[in-house]
Amino acid sequence: MAKTKKSDNSMARDKTQSKKRKISEIAQNGSNSVKLIGTWASPYALRAQVALHLKSVEYEYVEETDVLKSKSDLLVKSNPIHKKVPVLIHGDISICESLNIVQYIDESWPSNTSILPSQPSDRAAARFWAHFVDGKCFQSIDAVAGAKDDAARMALAGSLMECLAALEGAFQKSSKGGDFFGGENIGFVDIACGAIVGPISVIEAFSGVKFLSPDTTPGLLKWAEKFRAHEAVKPYMPSVEEFIEFAKKKFNL
Repeated sequence: MAKTKKSDNSMARDKTQSKKRKISEIAQNGSNSVKLIGTWASPYALRAQVALHLKSVEYEYVEETDVLKSKSDLLVKSNPIHKKVPVLIHGDISICESLNIVQYIDESWPSNTSILPSQPSDRAAARFWAHFVDGKCFQSIDAVAGAKDDAARMALAGSLMECLAALEGAFQKSSKGGDFFGGENIGFVDIACGAIVGPISVIEAFSGVKFLSPDTTPGLLKWAEKFRAHEAVKPYMPSVEEFIEFAKKKFNL
């Protein structure tokens, strides 16, 4: 009986792998159209754009022209729960939430360029730091950005500095002397952390405080420069000046 059970499990795994191969073949052959709904200033949409670039996926980009005031019918239909960008539309499937989209892209378009690490323990660590960025880091960024005055802003700055110190330690450990969290190549944690580069530059401009500095976060400082300049990032990341103008509009400054 044990032998039969093993055979059944093996057949189930074969069916699953066959299904995955079929999905990958559809993606690679371009049988399903690919669209990305985003907005130029969204750090979350940037993640999807970088992942699609790394995988050399051809897609149609749909810009939400004034996401601060209105949502398009396509966005509401594609993401009825949150009504937020980015949304990846692959054929008749809509994938929401930026980290989820990046993982979907990595799995759907297999190539020599893997975004997530191959080892399960490394993948788990990458997901941990990505969620750390979307949790504690963005919470601290939003708190500092929403402070009513300089005194309140400086009081909240400590939490953000602690987050960046933790990321500095993660970078020093995982980069292994390379330019990125993934070593010599951009990986999942790089794409996740890349979303905070723009917002931090805006906070630095308004507060006069350098959150990324050679004294406290030397690794992150160099990483941010390398990340901005990477060929998969540079075409999509707005300049610091553009981020500042958008922030003024968003917060009525």
